[in-house]
Amino acid sequence: MYSVLLAALIAAVAADFTVLKSPQYQIFQEGNWPVPGDRIPDVIGLSMGFSVEEDLSWPGLGAGNLFQCPRATVLVSVTGTSKLPLTENGISYPIENAVPYSVDSVVNSIHLLFSEEMPVVLQLAPIEERVYMVGKANTVFEDLPVTLRQLRSSLEQDNSILASLPVNSLYRNDETDRLFLSELQVLQDIPALLSRHKHLAKDNAPDIYSLELTGLEEIKKRYGEDSVKFKDATQILSDALQKFADDMYSIYGGNAIVDVVTVESFETPLVRKSRSILSSPSIFSECISNPGSPYNLAYEYNFNYSVVFNIILWLMIGLALAVIAISYNLWNMDPGYDSIIYRMTNQKIRMD
Repeated sequence: MYSVLLAALIAAVAADFTVLKSPQYQIFQEGNWPVPGDRIPDVIGLSMGFSVEEDLSWPGLGAGNLFQCPRATVLVSVTGTSKLPLTENGISYPIENAVPYSVDSVVNSIHLLFSEEMPVVLQLAPIEERVYMVGKANTVFEDLPVTLRQLRSSLEQDNSILASLPVNSLYRNDETDRLFLSELQVLQDIPALLSRHKHLAKDNAPDIYSLELTGLEEIKKRYGEDSVKFKDATQILSDALQKFADDMYSIYGGNAIVDVVTVESFETPLVRKSRSILSSPSIFSECISNPGSPYNLAYEYNFNYSVVFNIILWLMIGLALAVIAISYNLWNMDPGYDSIIYRMTNQKIRMD
C-alpha cells in the first residue's frame, strides 16, 4: 500500500533531483526519498558545510567530512522534462512539491563568511538574459556570452558547440533550436573559461554556479513531447550535462558537487532578487525581526540570535568577574609590602 502511494506521489511530482558528481567524502545515501522542493537550497547549503535556519530531516544527505568541504557546487535547473537519461553513476531522488527556488541563501552565507576572499559566484539564465556575477567571476567570465546576440554570435565561431554535435534533427537556423543550442554553448564555455584560472579552484573560498536552462521546454512547447526534435534534444542535453559535470569536477580536482534538477515546468518563473554586499545589514540587525503583528506578539528570532546572545552574555560575565577580582586585590593590598610606589618612597625618605 505504501509503495503504491509513493509511486503515485512521484508521478504527480514530475520532478527529479540528481547528484551527478560529488567528492568521495560527501556521502549521498541511495534511496527513494523525496526531496522537498522548497528545501533544495537547504540541501545545497548543508552539502557545502553551511548551517540552515530550519532543521532538515532528509536521509538522502549523510554525514560527510567535518574538516573538509567542497570547493564548488554546481546546480543546473532544466525545465521541460522530469527525467533525463543521465548515466547510472549519479544518484537520483524524486522532488516533492516542485516549486520555484533560489540559492540566494547559500550565496548570502558565502558573502558573510568569505567576502574578503572574493569567491566565484555565477547565476545565469541564458535565454532570459539574467546573469549575476560576484567576486572573481567578473574576471573569469568576462568573455562569457550572456545576451542573445552574444549567444548567436558564439554559435557562428569555429569552436562552437555545433562542430561537436552529432547529426540530428535540430536546425541551426531555426529560432527555437538556436536558443536551445545557445544553452549548450554556455555549458561548453564555462569550463573552458574557468580552465584558464585553475588557481581559483584551489583557494579556500567555496564557489557556486547556478544555471537555469529552459531551451528544452521551448522545444517541447513547439514540437511536442513525442517529436523527433524533442527526443534528440533530450539526449544531446544529457550528454552535454554529463560532459559539463566531468569538466567541472576535473577542474576542481574532484572536490566539487554537480547537481541537476529536472522539472516539467514551474507555475511561476524563477526570479532572482539581486542583493548588494555593501547594503547587507549587520548580523545584529538580522537577529531580531518583528513583522508588525497586530496581536502584540513577541519578536521572532532567527538562528543567529543564540550565537550573538551567548557572545554578549559570556563577555559581560567575564568582565564582571575581572572587575570583582581586581577590586578585591586592591582592597586587601598592603601598601608597604605590595606596592612598588610605597617601597620607592620609603627608601627615598630614609636616604634623606
